[in-house]
Amino acid sequence: KPFLQFENKWAIVLGLTSNEGSKDFEQLQYTDGATKEFLYETVLRKVSTWGNPGNLMFVVGATKAEEFAGIRKIVPDHFLLVPGVGAQGGSLKDVSKYGLNKDCGLLVNASRAIIYASENEDFAEEARAIAQQYQTEMAGYL
Repeated sequence: KPFLQFENKWAIVLGLTSNEGSKDFEQLQYTDGATKEFLYETVLRKVSTWGNPGNLMFVVGATKAEEFAGIRKIVPDHFLLVPGVGAQGGSLKDVSKYGLNKDCGLLVNASRAIIYASENEDFAEEARAIAQQYQTEMAGYL
């Protein structure tokens, strides 16, 4: 909560990560009374009450695109920081299909695909080309 008190600043909380280790905690399922849900769903639900869509966003990995529809039911208006597109196998198409909201609501990260675009002297040109490909693809989904 103290991080949410700064005006014009965002707090970013892990929701559901792309890595396999998410099964260790985030994807544990439990029952709380009559409700059965995953830990990441509880985190999203609880933490979203601490802030608002203008100061709080959640990390949701692109390789979990099938979960975005349910996540959007919990946090329909919050931004989602989405790593895992590209080198980790996440699909920009799927993330957009299930994760876009009325204001876009996605901050997609495809860093490895861009950073490692080339090991040669043409690195800058190749990195630029890859970044432009992602930008063009995303523009089509918007």
